[in-house]
Amino acid sequence: MARRYFGTDGIRGLANRHPMTSELALKVGMAAGTVFRSGTHRHRVVIGKDTRLSGYMLEAALMSGFTSVGMDVFLLGPMPTPAVAMLTRSLRADLGVMLSASHNPSHDNGIKLFDPDGYKLSDDMEHEIEDLIDSDSRALLVDADRIGRATRVESAQERYIEFAKRTMPKQLRLAGLRIVIDCANGAAYKVAPEALWELGAEVIKIGVEPNGLNINLNCGSTSPQTLVDKVKELRADIGIALDGDADRVVIVDEKGDIVDGDQLMAVIAESWHRTGKLSGGGIVATVMSNLGLERYLRSIGLSLARTPVGDRYVTEHMRKHGFNVGGEQSGHIVLSDFTTTGDGLVSALQILACVVATGKTVSEVCNRFRPLPQILQNVRYSNGQPLEDTRVVKAIEGAKEKLGENGRLVIRPSGTEPVIRVMAEGDDEKVVSSIVGDIVDAVKTAAAAA
Repeated sequence: MARRYFGTDGIRGLANRHPMTSELALKVGMAAGTVFRSGTHRHRVVIGKDTRLSGYMLEAALMSGFTSVGMDVFLLGPMPTPAVAMLTRSLRADLGVMLSASHNPSHDNGIKLFDPDGYKLSDDMEHEIEDLIDSDSRALLVDADRIGRATRVESAQERYIEFAKRTMPKQLRLAGLRIVIDCANGAAYKVAPEALWELGAEVIKIGVEPNGLNINLNCGSTSPQTLVDKVKELRADIGIALDGDADRVVIVDEKGDIVDGDQLMAVIAESWHRTGKLSGGGIVATVMSNLGLERYLRSIGLSLARTPVGDRYVTEHMRKHGFNVGGEQSGHIVLSDFTTTGDGLVSALQILACVVATGKTVSEVCNRFRPLPQILQNVRYSNGQPLEDTRVVKAIEGAKEKLGENGRLVIRPSGTEPVIRVMAEGDDEKVVSSIVGDIVDAVKTAAAAA
């Protein structure tokens, strides 16, 4: 069944344009509140947001929708996505909502929903909400004496900071470490630097002056060059870059080199395996993770299970098969001993724990394997289905033949924008580059002819 509103990570789009309008947010609140309202107890929903200007508008609309169907609303203000998931469980809420478009620019926004256990919703649940969104909303309204109340949770930041600190090994402190943290002018601009400081680190903050329009703007995990420059300038021990809603992280070592999610997962998996904490005999990653990671894990006796792109698919596989480490190359890492979704701060703390415990530099700790040459290109299209074109099919078949057993090829449409993502990797960089170029040209030709 085709989705009408939900994509791979909730509902997302250009703010104040369909579907990210106040009108739809109101209906989402009414529909989701109705779906999750069961029993005779007072029902509650927690709502968090990042720092986008449109968050105020959408927050008010959601609040109105939820209260109109009898749910009490707990407003968290600007908080990381994983904090919303955690507080949904902690406050025994029936539902959690995060207003964010993650790493996207400020003019986008999105609505992410979490079930009472802090997990993203299943496809079936999203379809049920979509059906109610398109129904007669008047039938969902409760009587006047059952309308919900709205309350702001003043202790939300302190709760999350304490939670994050408790994920560190007992008695381990960050004293003596100079840390530069880039919060992308986003949701973690207060909580992440405070948590690091309370753990004993010397903290230099950048990307902590949100104005509603500068989230992810030349900063954060998708634009880490500012962080790289600052780490070099201050001779810091480590740089930590979060994205707009702080569910992903990129590390910069003391040399100024960027460390992606694949390397971070390798570090955590090896450390947890050595201490007997790793479950499932390996980790879960997506089809985009580097083949070098897979080979490295195999060399230390661990497996790599691959899923489609999207942290929800990673989490579902982890829950079903008993893994406790999984994530994406982008730095969206799920550590299910602590969290139900990606948590950039908690992931960074696990890396810092390895640095402190070993006494090694970040570059020594985080250089677990040599990545294979991997090239990713996006091709925008507006009409048709380019991947079904015979020219594209022929180019893909030729690419697979060239790579053979020495590489991987992933071609997929984006779940959030009209682009085809073409990724290839292998031992021979020239072959990989040639393959990607051939497929991209074929997709462009097909898109132009549609």
